[in-house]
Amino acid sequence: MKNKLLKRFAFGLFALITLILVAATIVEKAYGTSFAGEVIYCSPWMVALWGVAAHFAFFYIVRRRLYKQIVTFSIHISFLLIITGAFLTHKYGIQGRVHLREDDSAVNQYILADGERAQFPFSLQLQRFELQYYNGTFAPMDYVSHISLSDGEESVAGIISMNNIFKYRGYRFYQSGYDKDGKGSTLSVSYDPTGIAVTYIGYLCLFVSMLAFFFQRGSLFKRLLQHPALRRGVFAIAAVASASSVSASPQTLPKEVAESLCNLHVYYNDRICPLQTLARDFTAKLYGKTTYKGLTAEQVLAGWFFFYDDWKHEPMIKIKGEEVCRVLGIEGKFAKLSDFIGSGGYKLEPLLSSDEAPMRRNAESANEKFNLVSMLCTGSLLKIFPYRESAKGNVVWYSLSDKLPQEMPYEQWLFIGNSMNLVAEQIARNDWEETRRLLDKIGMYQRREAAGEIPSGLIFEAEKIYNSTNINRILAMSCTATGIICFIFSLLYDGKGSRMMRGLRTALQIGLSLVLLYLTMRMALRGFIGGHLPLSNGFETMQFMAWCSLLLTLVIGNRFRLFVPFGYLICGLTMMVAMMGESTPRITQLMPVLQSPLLSIHVVVIMLAYTLFAFMMLNGVAALILNCLRSKGSEEKIEHLALISRLMLYPALFLLTIGIFVGAIWANISWGRYWGWDPKEVWALITMLVYSAALHTQSLRWFCKPLNFHLYSVVAFITVLTTYFGVNFVLGGMHGYA
Repeated sequence: MKNKLLKRFAFGLFALITLILVAATIVEKAYGTSFAGEVIYCSPWMVALWGVAAHFAFFYIVRRRLYKQIVTFSIHISFLLIITGAFLTHKYGIQGRVHLREDDSAVNQYILADGERAQFPFSLQLQRFELQYYNGTFAPMDYVSHISLSDGEESVAGIISMNNIFKYRGYRFYQSGYDKDGKGSTLSVSYDPTGIAVTYIGYLCLFVSMLAFFFQRGSLFKRLLQHPALRRGVFAIAAVASASSVSASPQTLPKEVAESLCNLHVYYNDRICPLQTLARDFTAKLYGKTTYKGLTAEQVLAGWFFFYDDWKHEPMIKIKGEEVCRVLGIEGKFAKLSDFIGSGGYKLEPLLSSDEAPMRRNAESANEKFNLVSMLCTGSLLKIFPYRESAKGNVVWYSLSDKLPQEMPYEQWLFIGNSMNLVAEQIARNDWEETRRLLDKIGMYQRREAAGEIPSGLIFEAEKIYNSTNINRILAMSCTATGIICFIFSLLYDGKGSRMMRGLRTALQIGLSLVLLYLTMRMALRGFIGGHLPLSNGFETMQFMAWCSLLLTLVIGNRFRLFVPFGYLICGLTMMVAMMGESTPRITQLMPVLQSPLLSIHVVVIMLAYTLFAFMMLNGVAALILNCLRSKGSEEKIEHLALISRLMLYPALFLLTIGIFVGAIWANISWGRYWGWDPKEVWALITMLVYSAALHTQSLRWFCKPLNFHLYSVVAFITVLTTYFGVNFVLGGMHGYA
C-alpha cells in the first residue's frame, strides 16, 4: 500500500509539473519571460514542488529496491543530483554584470540581477576590446575583451570572448556585450561554485549510466533486442516525377555569357561569394523559383540589369494578398514592375501604413521585391569592386552607385566607374567574345585587389556546384509520395517472399541510398562553403533530420517492418518543412555564440532523437490503422510494431536527454547560466518528461498493452512538434532561429 501511494505521489507530481510547464510557456508568451519566471518558473511554490516530487521519487525507488539494479538506480540518482544542483544555483548562485571602459580606472563592483551593487574581492580593468571580423567582411566573428585583474599584490591578465570564459576565485566572467564605439565591454558575472559542481557531477553520472545501460545484462532493452519477432523483414513500392513548360522569354544574355558575369565575386549577405549566388537568391525572391521561362537565374539577373526596359514589363514578381493584387491592378499572382507605379505615384504607399497587420505584411513583402529590383537596376546591389584602404589595409567592396573614397588612385577610380559601361556597350553590339573578355578583366581586378580576402578557388567552385545541384523540392515531393504509397501498400499486402517484392525492396533501398548520397553531398558542400557544420538554423537541422531518417532506414530497415516507407516519408516531410521559408536559405557566417563544437553535438543528438520519435509515431499510426482494419494477423503486427517502438524509445530518450544537458553546458560556457527557462528549453524538458513515462512499464502497467503504447507514441509526438515548430513559429524565444 505504501508503494502504491509513493508511486501515485511521485508520478502524479511529475505529471503536474509537466502540465504547469506547458501552461507557463503560454503565460510567458502573453506576459513576458520575467513575469513567467517570477510567478511560475522560479517562484517559491514551484521550487518546493520540484523538491517534494524529487523526495517522493527518491523514496519510491528505494522502496522498489532499485539500488539492486545499479545502472538504472544511477540514472535516477543522476537526475536527483541535477535537480539538487539547480536548487543550489537558485538559492546561493549570484548573477550580475559589470561594464568596463578602456580609458577608465579599475572597478571592484558589479550590478546584481535585481539592480543592487555587490563587491568583488579584487578589481578589474579593461585593457583592450577587440571586435574580430570574418576575413574580408564586416560580419562579426568574435568579441574579445583583454582584461587585467588585481588582487592585492597579485596581478592576472585574462582574455574573455564568446565561448571562452575567464575564471578567478569562483567568479566566472562571460562576454555579454560591447559599446558602439568599440572602447567598452559588458561582462556577465556568475558566482556559483557549489551549484555548478553538483550539476556537472549529475551530468557526468547520467552520461556514464546511460552508456552502461545498453550493456547491462538482463535489462528489458536486452530482452526486447533478442525477441524472435525482430528477425522478420519486409517491403514494397515507389516512383514519382514532375514537369514544367515555358513560353516566350524576354531579352537577356546568352547562357554562357551570363555565366561569365556570375563568375565574378560579390560582397553579399555579409560575405564574399559568387555573383551566381546573388542571382539565384534574386530570382527566387522575385519569382519563387530559381528559373524563369527556361532562363537560368544568371540570365534573369543579367536581363534585369542590362535590359531593364524589356524586363520591367515582365510579370514575374510574385504577389501575396488579394488586396495588394487589387491595388496593383493585376489578375493572378504575378505583377510587372511597371504595375507598382500609377498616375498617383507609388501604388503601395497607403497599404504600407495600414492598421491591418496581414495586409501590411503582404504590402511590405511586395515593396521589398520592388526595392530589390531597384537596387539591382541602379547597381547598388552589385558590390563587385574591392578596394584596399591604404590606412587600415581593410578591403571594402563598392558598387557602381557608391561614392568612392577620395584617396582612391585615379586609374582605379576610372576602372570602377567605366568598366560595366564598357561591358554594356559590347552587349549592345552583341559582341559576346569582347563582353566575356571585359568580364574576365573585372575578375582579374577582384583577385588582385582582394588577394587573401576572397574565398579560395576550391570554395568558390564548391559554391557554384552547390547552387547548381538544388533539386530539394522535387526530391521532397518524390520521397513523400513514395513513402505514402509504400505505407498503404505495406498495410494491404503481405507477399513478402515473392520475387516481385524482393525486386521492389532492392529498388527502394537503391533509391534511399541515392537520396542519402545527394543529401550528404549537399550538406558537405554547404559546410565546406560556410566553414562550419551545417546545423545552425531551421533549414539545416531539418535537412540533417532527413539525412538521419535515411541513414537509420538503410542501417536497420531490413530488420524492422515499415521502416522503408517511414524513411521515405520522414525524409520527404522534413525536407518540405525545411523549405517552408525558402527552397534553400542563404549560407551565412556563423554567429559568434554559435562557434562551439558543443552546438554541433547538441543539435546532432537531439535531431537523432526526434527522428526516432517520428518513427515511433508512424509505427503508432500504422498500428491504429491495423486495429481499425482488423484484418487477419493484425494483432500480431500491432505487437510487432510495439516491440520496435519500445526498442527505439530507449536510445531516443537517452539521446534527447544528452542533447538537452550538452546544450545546458554550452549555455553555461556562453552565457554563464545552464538553464534560462526559454520556451524551447522548457518544451525539450516537457518532451523528455512525457516520453520518460512510457519507460516505466513496471510501475505504469497501462503502457504494457501494445495499443495503449502506440496511442501514447502518437499523442506524445505533439510535444516534439511543439518543441520544434510551436516554439519557432508561435512561442518565440532566443532559440527561434532553430
